[in-house]
Amino acid sequence: MRSRPGYAAAVRRASGLRLRLGYAAALVAVMLLGLASRRFAGALPSFIASHAGDALWAAMVYVGFRVLFVRRSVLFAAVASAAFSAAIECSQLYQAPWINAVRETTLGALVLGHGFLAVDLLRYATGVAAAAGVDLAVKRWSRGAGRS
Repeated sequence: MRSRPGYAAAVRRASGLRLRLGYAAALVAVMLLGLASRRFAGALPSFIASHAGDALWAAMVYVGFRVLFVRRSVLFAAVASAAFSAAIECSQLYQAPWINAVRETTLGALVLGHGFLAVDLLRYATGVAAAAGVDLAVKRWSRGAGRS
């Protein structure tokens, strides 16, 4: 039986949309976890309260790259999100009045942060690695579940 022209392309588009929606749901979940880690920091163990927010921020960046580039590899998303996160952290070394005014807004503070901390680079690497690991685990699990 022959498939109709364009059928394979339509299946790829539907699959891409399904993936994109899944990553978008994960993006919202990671954002909520990150905000909760800041809001409820007092109820968390001090180690988690100190490090989770930055790790979750980088994980959110990773998932954001997966939403935007759903067909690219996990490695691409990991490298791109690690580079983006490091660039944002390094941008905190730049302290011009105009960018500091942006950083004083809620959104600006969430996206750009305030001051450079080298330990944040390690937190970001941990968040990206964890997000990529979960991504790979879900891919393996879904492939295995499809065989049943």
